[in-house]
Amino acid sequence: MRSIDFYFDPISPYAALAFERLPEVLAGRSVAVRYVPILFGALLKSLDHKGPAEIPGKRDWTYRQVLWLGHRLGVPLDLPAAHPFNPLGLSRLLWATAPDGQTPGRYAVERVLRHVWRGGLDAADPARLAALTAELAPARDPATDAVKAALRDATDAAFARGVFGVPTLAVDDKLFWGLDALDMLAAYLDGDAWFDGPAWTDAATWPVGVKRGG
Repeated sequence: MRSIDFYFDPISPYAALAFERLPEVLAGRSVAVRYVPILFGALLKSLDHKGPAEIPGKRDWTYRQVLWLGHRLGVPLDLPAAHPFNPLGLSRLLWATAPDGQTPGRYAVERVLRHVWRGGLDAADPARLAALTAELAPARDPATDAVKAALRDATDAAFARGVFGVPTLAVDDKLFWGLDALDMLAAYLDGDAWFDGPAWTDAATWPVGVKRGG
């Protein structure tokens, strides 16, 4: 059985859509998925980059596109009352549900993502977070240093692995970024000969023609 790491942040609608579509994509394939919450904002800071919701125009397009994708895929998706929001409490809650040394289970991830992306409510509302925490009944307190360290360490490990965005699915030595990479991931798992050719490796060595000034 092969192992896939699903790196995500509850702030990402693409992660929510990919999560919902993943069982369909992996059906009939012998794989185990580890759900790894990380902080997208920390990745952006490390890369000195803005998120799509921080760029005028791109922000509007992102919301239009994810609503369309939800419609096309038959996945219910509602924008939260405000976006972006601070996902720290939700990500810590997920790690608090995970047994020591393990990652959160699919049920907890589903509940958190649907908390954000269904109903159009305030994802970071303290009362809603408290209710969700009571429902999930985590074994550990989300405010403990151990839980905070688990989230921080997972983010650092993802960055060291080359993860630059969410969702990212990692299998073997390969990273597949984004909802639209799920079919590519399935082809890799099925042994598509393309991945044995030079295209994958050569893409990382392509010459840079020009760089913008800082």
